[in-house]
Amino acid sequence: MSAHAAPSRRLTIAELARKKDAGEPIVMVTAYDHPSAQIVEEAGVDMVLVGDSAAMTVLGYDSTVPVTVDEMLVLTKAVRRGLSRPLLVGDLPFGSYEASDALALETAQRFVKEAGVDLVKIERGGTTVARARALVDAGIPVVGHVGLTPQTATALGGYRAQGRTAEAALAVIDDALALQDAGVSLIVVEAVPSAVTAALMPLLRVPVIGIGAGADADGQVLVFHDLLGIYDGPAATFVKRYAEVRAASVAGVSAYASEVRSGEYPEPEHGYGMPEAEVARLRELLAGR
Repeated sequence: MSAHAAPSRRLTIAELARKKDAGEPIVMVTAYDHPSAQIVEEAGVDMVLVGDSAAMTVLGYDSTVPVTVDEMLVLTKAVRRGLSRPLLVGDLPFGSYEASDALALETAQRFVKEAGVDLVKIERGGTTVARARALVDAGIPVVGHVGLTPQTATALGGYRAQGRTAEAALAVIDDALALQDAGVSLIVVEAVPSAVTAALMPLLRVPVIGIGAGADADGQVLVFHDLLGIYDGPAATFVKRYAEVRAASVAGVSAYASEVRSGEYPEPEHGYGMPEAEVARLRELLAGR
């Protein structure tokens, strides 16, 4: 963008609904800091989620559970500063909304006021449906999340696909329908058989974003570090690598380290010059001490 170009207009929730109606796939990706936000902005995605997956991909935790509201807000603010056009979704971390409607509202308001999110995301059906309704009633747009919900992965038997029996699939569908009735703007469906998503789609009016949920969803989301090959952890079945950034980064840093140790770096062009007269004067000053 040139210095005189008008800033990009931010997408709206209504435009996502229009995309659904028109059959235009919605592109969503996670991002966790300012540089990654700038990258996905330039790539032209529709939505950016600052997911609590940052707990593992950025902060080094072994699950999403330990990450705090304050940690998520720091990351979300950084992403907000790097975005113009895409809608920004903030993930409310585990323990920050489940206990009561009042707690959910307090946390969500912080994400809206302090980090400038357009929507907040909460996980599961069940009691979360009431939390979603309370947030919507307070004027805060909500993204629901069903299927594999990482915050409660232990209760679900670990990080594995959900809804693989007819009864379990019906439970996922019922959760999604309850969230829709509560007024959510979008629903993320994670790690369920493609047939479950196909059965769900005719029942939902709101856009559905899939992650490991097949091609019938209205859009897809992947973790930035997964799709670019940055994160060195195990990859889920649904992850496709579109680049190998970690390998390239290791190679680049290794080359730098090798040149420092060999004396090849820095070369004269990597330094700053000084007029010879000033060099001579500096020597005189030092000699006179």
